[in-house]
Amino acid sequence: MLDKIDRGLLQKFEYGLNPQSPEGSAIPALIIGYGEMSTIFAINVPGQESLAYKRLPIFRTMDEMQSYEKLFQEYNSRLGEIGLNIPAFAVVRVAPRAGNMVIYNVQARLDARSIGNRLIHTLPKEGVMTLFGLTLAELNRVFTFNESGTGVKFGIDGQISNWAAADYKEGFTIGPDTKLCYIDTSTPLMHIGGIEQLNPELFLRSAPSFLLWIIRWLFLKDVMTRYYDFRKVVIDLIANFYKEQLPELIPALINAANDFFANEGKKFNIAPITGKEVLAYYREDAMIWRAYLALRKMDRFLHLRVLRKPYVYILPGKIKR
Repeated sequence: MLDKIDRGLLQKFEYGLNPQSPEGSAIPALIIGYGEMSTIFAINVPGQESLAYKRLPIFRTMDEMQSYEKLFQEYNSRLGEIGLNIPAFAVVRVAPRAGNMVIYNVQARLDARSIGNRLIHTLPKEGVMTLFGLTLAELNRVFTFNESGTGVKFGIDGQISNWAAADYKEGFTIGPDTKLCYIDTSTPLMHIGGIEQLNPELFLRSAPSFLLWIIRWLFLKDVMTRYYDFRKVVIDLIANFYKEQLPELIPALINAANDFFANEGKKFNIAPITGKEVLAYYREDAMIWRAYLALRKMDRFLHLRVLRKPYVYILPGKIKR
């Protein structure tokens, strides 16, 4: 756990935040990464260089905040107990001037060059394949635990951007002993006794209100279950290389995944992955997220320009797909 987080600074940051242009806030933010649902940033003041923040303005009651905090801390701790390396973390409540109550997830900031989606563009092909193999091994820890009969199961998003080389430094070379960190823990998916512990409605609040019914109907169950399925997690991981503009690596990644499932992962009885289904998955996923972001931008326009209401969410910039 991180300690000595400057809660006063976070409160001042929240009060002066411009969600439409975080870099131009009263206390400037430095954007260091975009996800489909959230933005990762550093607070650009002396003494904050070692911390990364993710802002969740999605809570309406203290009970919701307490439940999320407890689950977030348990998810991080338990993943560490089964062998994943999780950067030091903290969770901080902040009261905004308008909108829902806010939780900031705080994490020890890693060298940007160590993050998987940066590494795959700097490593040779052999190094990327080593990184992919290390990622499969980390996922294997999770899904082996999920099959161990404890009644607890973890969902995990295995995309390459959610992993980092823990021992990264100048002159870094990757090898079979390289340790990875898992850095995307802000959506703590966990089943206990077959019951999902995370309230999915929290993460629907950033969606346009006019889309909620169709998201619940078409996508919510799939999104909440796909991360418990080892095969789907690996398909998503491979398909992400299309988004990263490295489609030429996908045949080798598929072969490596199928070889893994035929050997180390044989106990899971997973059918071989095909290039056709990876491409189909990517196309559907890209279409969904492209449309979703466009509709969120429309929702922001309606809030700010038509309804004259604040829009409290930070939207990602243009994402290459």
